[in-house]
Amino acid sequence: MLTLPPKVTSRAFERLAEIGAADDGKALRIAVEGGGCSGFQYEIDLDEAKDDDLILEGNGEKVVIDSVSLPFLTDAVIDFTEELIGARFVIENPNASSSCGCGTSFSM
Repeated sequence: MLTLPPKVTSRAFERLAEIGAADDGKALRIAVEGGGCSGFQYEIDLDEAKDDDLILEGNGEKVVIDSVSLPFLTDAVIDFTEELIGARFVIENPNASSSCGCGTSFSM
């Protein structure tokens, strides 16, 4: 089975540019950790790239994913959305069998 790296939408890269992430030497880090109400949860933060990270670049900005989290994010889409409840980065993950209403927790 072919595994594809996550995709980052142009909206997500545009938002990173708006907040000046690259200007501060930072990238958007997406990580998967145990916990949350569904078994796994996403950690989304601004961080510096590390040696074992997959680096996705666009618009002069970077999104980084560590090697442990990468298998959980195969073929996922990293996006930015603005809704009534607030603006946030979201992950559409085809590997998640269920997710929580909070949008940051999922199971496989």
